[in-house]
Amino acid sequence: MQQQILQPIRATGRRKTSVAVAVLKNGTGKITINNKTLDEYFGGNLTQKTQVISPLVLTGLKDKLDIEVEAKGGGITGQADAIKLAIARALVIYNPDLRATLKKAGMLRRDPRMVERKKPGKPKARKSFQWTKR
Repeated sequence: MQQQILQPIRATGRRKTSVAVAVLKNGTGKITINNKTLDEYFGGNLTQKTQVISPLVLTGLKDKLDIEVEAKGGGITGQADAIKLAIARALVIYNPDLRATLKKAGMLRRDPRMVERKKPGKPKARKSFQWTKR
């Protein structure tokens, strides 16, 4: 069901310490992240590129919508996951019928894993100093 977007659709995605805000508009399938193209932003990293566009490929809307993303915090992998979630959430707002497809593929679930805090008396969260008997 092809729809016209009257106002830009905005959605947020998070992963670890990364936050991404995606804005959907009518267009030709152009994706910009922090005012850079998808290829410029992720470079030669094919895994992250395919991960970001996976909700669009799954729903068949890759060439019908323009997406502008603002990603902050974390690293490249966390940002890619946050962008994927933001795009998936925006697509559900765009067309609620896509919810079942995206949910079945696990794209509407936020990954709850976070970095464990450092504990006192240890060099990292779980790592211990070397133990010597004598």
